[in-house]
Amino acid sequence: MSRPRLLFVNQHYWPDVAATGQILTDLAEDLVRRGFVVDVLTGRGKYVSGDLAAPAQEVRNGVRIRRLATTSFGRGSNAGRVADYAGYYAGVVRRLLSGPRYDLVVVCTTPPLLGYAASLARRLRGQRYAVWSMDLHPDAEIALGMLRPDSVAARRLHAFNDAGYRHADVVVDLGFRMKERIASRGVPASRQETIGVWSSSDEVRPVEPADNGVRRSLGLRDDQLTVMYSGNAGLAHRFDEVLEAMRLLRDDDQFRFVFIGSGPRRAAIEAFIAEHRLANASVHDYVPREQIAESLSAADVHLLTLQEAFAGIAVPSKLYGIMAAGRPTLMVGPERSEPGQTIQEHGVGEVIDPEKGGAAADVVAALHRFADDPDARRATGRQARAVFEAEFDRPILTERWAQMLAERLGLELAPAVDSLSEGNAPA
Repeated sequence: MSRPRLLFVNQHYWPDVAATGQILTDLAEDLVRRGFVVDVLTGRGKYVSGDLAAPAQEVRNGVRIRRLATTSFGRGSNAGRVADYAGYYAGVVRRLLSGPRYDLVVVCTTPPLLGYAASLARRLRGQRYAVWSMDLHPDAEIALGMLRPDSVAARRLHAFNDAGYRHADVVVDLGFRMKERIASRGVPASRQETIGVWSSSDEVRPVEPADNGVRRSLGLRDDQLTVMYSGNAGLAHRFDEVLEAMRLLRDDDQFRFVFIGSGPRRAAIEAFIAEHRLANASVHDYVPREQIAESLSAADVHLLTLQEAFAGIAVPSKLYGIMAAGRPTLMVGPERSEPGQTIQEHGVGEVIDPEKGGAAADVVAALHRFADDPDARRATGRQARAVFEAEFDRPILTERWAQMLAERLGLELAPAVDSLSEGNAPA
């Protein structure tokens, strides 16, 4: 029997730092090991800005990668982001309408409306497709106030995007709130699947302070509680309560706040630190993926934030890396959200819901609890690692993808291949 052929479509892929690209890279490579032929259609621009130092075409770990040439303004401005999206989207449409056929095309949601492009290929060529819904549009733009819910633009974008979801053979969501939103668009339960995102126990593990080069390079002290925000400081996240907590703790030498990453809210964080002359906080660039275990383990407690309006629209993937590093999470955001539910159900941290009021003071109180009882804090970290290994490790969830795809395509999976080299890449 011939091997099933898949095409994944997403603007970001290895070696880019974007979380969606890293997750897709994991899945694509693991599906090759499960007997699928996997192609990826991605872009050449970096998530932040600039061009990737990567060729237009290559095969890596059995996955054939094609990178479309587009602008690479990055995420510094909405205009630049739209230009990047438009160039990539045009290339995708051409490829889906005139390129090779696949058993299934799986489109992600960066940029928006890829589902609609895939629906055109289904209508004109009979190409089956799935939507991997990593976030929802134009819901996100409406939540940000960029579009009025009743505007002509919002209604038309909803019509295009909803059509992409409704005509898909399957829509994969990231959790219960997102599933609710997708169901409201007219997607029947029979064509919905819930598979969360992950981290990898091989890549992220607890690293002791004495062995942690990133911790040393940041000048972190063992007698301080290091509170870290790692990853994209995006528009879906909230920081007012965290920043106010930093200001309230400015004279308490037992706390140190560290931000690692980038994103549209980074400049505001840096400006707040400078305006209030906060010696207890610093901002740093992304670390290479090879150092992610040391970076995440450099913290004693990790921050995760989410705006109420984004519950079910965006699901922060950083929670699973935090759990893999064996650290507790302090979330500032809605209790009724995918990460809020995971943290509360599994006892891997605390959730402070700003809708209840007094969130900055609650953040300060929670940090004092973590600082005052290091044994309990470490026990919570061990619990986080145990839950991660049982439910959120990469092999567990990529196998769920493999089983789901086999069922949807009417296939029996071949035995897993332990490793792949460039020489046995798909033809």
